[in-house]
Amino acid sequence: MFAKPRIGLLGGSFNPAHEGHLHISLMALQRLGLDEVWWLVSPSNPLKEDRDLAPYDSRLDGARAMARHPRIKVSDFEARAGTRYTIHTLRSLMRRFGGVRFVWIAGADILTQMPLWRDWKVIFQTVPIAIFDRPTYSLKALSGLAAQRFGRCRLSPRHAAKLAEQTPPAWTFIHGRRNPASATKLREGGA
Repeated sequence: MFAKPRIGLLGGSFNPAHEGHLHISLMALQRLGLDEVWWLVSPSNPLKEDRDLAPYDSRLDGARAMARHPRIKVSDFEARAGTRYTIHTLRSLMRRFGGVRFVWIAGADILTQMPLWRDWKVIFQTVPIAIFDRPTYSLKALSGLAAQRFGRCRLSPRHAAKLAEQTPPAWTFIHGRRNPASATKLREGGA
């Protein structure tokens, strides 16, 4: 019997894709024992103004140029599936790829924002989640509503390689070398 593929999902606007996305994807491959990481480039972000987004094709092309690793795949799945919210994307992916163990991966800034997402508690109950340390966000993320609500479901980072096999809700917080890259700073002309 073959093991189910273990796929990390990194969703977002990628406005633009940057070294930080690549950094946490490479860490996820190593620390979580993933087979691949899929970058899900979102056509829009319900929490942001569409006028602030670069054209979708430009963001998709930028993500493809930044990924530059054979086990990181850039996907337009959300555009093709017509999903707008993460929970709908996850359900569509799970229907389409029933033999895959998915893990949602994100930076610590996302953990602080998750309570603003549609059905955020259901997301925690749908797939295991790996949160990666980011400069200036860690303390706020770990003391925030999502971390507190699902605190008992937190897996030690030393067991992170087993996260994909965990029954949700299950999540971990991965400390490691931090990458300061930020799409906001890049758009504003900073580093």
